[in-house]
Amino acid sequence: MNSPAAPRPLALVTGASSGIGYELAFLFALNGYDLVATGRSEKTETAATELARHGTDVIPVRADLARADGVEAVWRAVEKTGRPLDAAVLNAGRSIGGAFLDTDLDDELSLIELNVTSVVHLAKHVARHMAANGKGRILITSSLSATLPTPYETVYGPSRAFTRMFALGLREELKEHGVSVTTLMPGATDSDFHARAGMNNTDFGPGMKKNSRMDVARQGFLAMMGGKAEVVGGDAATRRTALSHRFLPESFKAARHARAAKPRP
Repeated sequence: MNSPAAPRPLALVTGASSGIGYELAFLFALNGYDLVATGRSEKTETAATELARHGTDVIPVRADLARADGVEAVWRAVEKTGRPLDAAVLNAGRSIGGAFLDTDLDDELSLIELNVTSVVHLAKHVARHMAANGKGRILITSSLSATLPTPYETVYGPSRAFTRMFALGLREELKEHGVSVTTLMPGATDSDFHARAGMNNTDFGPGMKKNSRMDVARQGFLAMMGGKAEVVGGDAATRRTALSHRFLPESFKAARHARAAKPRP
């Protein structure tokens, strides 16, 4: 008598409806994982249908992670599977372009809820679940912007600096529990990220040479599977920029970013 097939591993990917998140979900599908895939828009169900064509079971969860009830809805979907969570990608995030004097406070507080609070909230569930199982892999998306002040994205950079340090600290804590944590730090990437941030009238708009979201996702996926602490997502020039940021004065980096991110009249 043939023994029953072992269950497929399960991965959670937030922000999976587009961009780097979708490409990461695609890589999990190709590598034999079932998915809980989340997003805020109607693209969530469309992405799930596309991913399922690769033979994976996909549970789409449409939720606003800037709200605590959205985070809890995602975690309930994971728990309802009754399966151990083998991998989790906490990827959802956004930016807001423009001068701080002009941007909307409520919008910026919502950004902090998504980029910072939801990561801590969902990581609490994921970390406890994986530690209890004695295994698991976590990938947390930060940004190259975590390594410099980001004028004209004044709230975004600090939110990603938090995410990076949170991930590195959590990594050290979870080692003894058999759980690895990896930080993904993409440079500018060919997604709709900057367009959604209202930055098309800056150097980050159309015409800027950007990294392939497929390449960035692959770098993050391989680093996660290899148990690495962090990886810069992008080409050789992006990696050189990340290295230079270790030595350049913060004032210099701030002025350079301001020139690129300041809206044009």
